[in-house]
Amino acid sequence: LTIAVSSGGDAPVLARLIRARIEALLPANLGDLAAFAARFRDRIRAALPSLPARRALLDRVLSGRIADLVLAGDPAAAEAALEAELAHTPTHTGIVHLVGAGPGAADLLTLRAQRLLGEADVIVHDRLGTEAVLDLARRDAERVYVGKSRANHCLKQHEINELLVSLAREGKKVIRLKGGDPFVFGRGGEEAAALAAAAIPFEVVPGVTAALACAAQARIPLTHRDATRAVTLMTGHTADGVIAMDFDALVRTRATLAIYMGLHALPHLHRGLTTAGMPETTPAALIERGGTDRQRLLTGTLASITAQAPTWSDGGPALILVGEAVRHGTNWTA
Repeated sequence: LTIAVSSGGDAPVLARLIRARIEALLPANLGDLAAFAARFRDRIRAALPSLPARRALLDRVLSGRIADLVLAGDPAAAEAALEAELAHTPTHTGIVHLVGAGPGAADLLTLRAQRLLGEADVIVHDRLGTEAVLDLARRDAERVYVGKSRANHCLKQHEINELLVSLAREGKKVIRLKGGDPFVFGRGGEEAAALAAAAIPFEVVPGVTAALACAAQARIPLTHRDATRAVTLMTGHTADGVIAMDFDALVRTRATLAIYMGLHALPHLHRGLTTAGMPETTPAALIERGGTDRQRLLTGTLASITAQAPTWSDGGPALILVGEAVRHGTNWTA
């Protein structure tokens, strides 16, 4: 598929900017969809001699679920759906996109996520899907809030799984919008498994996870050749007040620890790490609402962060970084 933009030499920079905007709006593998249509051209003509009927079919194929399947890299499913359409036994199953919303800033979305938001029939989102991101959706798209926070679940996970399956079976194009990345402490794996078990087509669209967004905006390196060459992502969620982590192994690797949802468990983390031999003076940072224009940063040591966090935090989503690499951040103060 070839698209040309030219100003006739009068404004080449403007032409370049327009090309960039078109490329941002359209998927890079749009040519696959054109090739798919070409493969079925003769088949469609034979099945539908009437030009208006062919046009109506192609409108559905090139803008609906079949196109989604091609662009998601599942041509076999797309071919089966098209054959069913031609046989007048259309399938009514939609598709679910598990989309990472990143930290909340709309301009940190992937181009694919931005495109899909503009096409979705339904957006199932949690509390980390900010209005700036949701504003990119179609105005007539249905929004379903299923937010979860600590000890407060709007819907239980199995209910969210069932909702995604139900919406897809209605033939809808569904986006499950998740803060950060769907497969990093986002339960995207559970939702993907539920969709696969129900034979629902789905695609996973990665997002900028909190560890990357928070560290970048706080100007704290996660790795540094003078400190550490490894990063460990971990969750601070506890089961009955106990964090199921091998603290001895965490301390032994000397990796930077990026701790998600660890604010309320910080005393347990502090106790576990120091008991395993980590010095109280290890550099640490607490980053709240990271990656957004409301980001707040508290730096210090493992001991000082643990002591100050309860009164410093205002309850926003927080990430904790612990390790010698934190000392090399341009905003770090002990």
